[in-house]
Amino acid sequence: MTTLVGRLVDESRTLVSAEVALYKAKATERLSAYKSAIVLFVVAGILALAALIALLVGLVMALSTVLHPIWATLIVVGVVLVLAAILGIVGKGRLAGPERDA
Repeated sequence: MTTLVGRLVDESRTLVSAEVALYKAKATERLSAYKSAIVLFVVAGILALAALIALLVGLVMALSTVLHPIWATLIVVGVVLVLAAILGIVGKGRLAGPERDA
């Protein structure tokens, strides 16, 4: 009986060790998949930012045919800053969470 209990304890330890190794392997696999996805998202964000900058430069150039280049630049920058401020205010409001009635 003592031998059986000893074998049970040893096999239980082996089983737990194998389960821990399995979960570590699964976690490592998922982490490597997330790393590649994060890299792709970062590259996509950089390309989107470059496209936005090109669009804004194009808007300044297009307005420069009608207005003086400084005024065209000020208009485009002003509109972008207003949009950024609105998005920032809305984002700040969302961080605060829903208002509770007093």
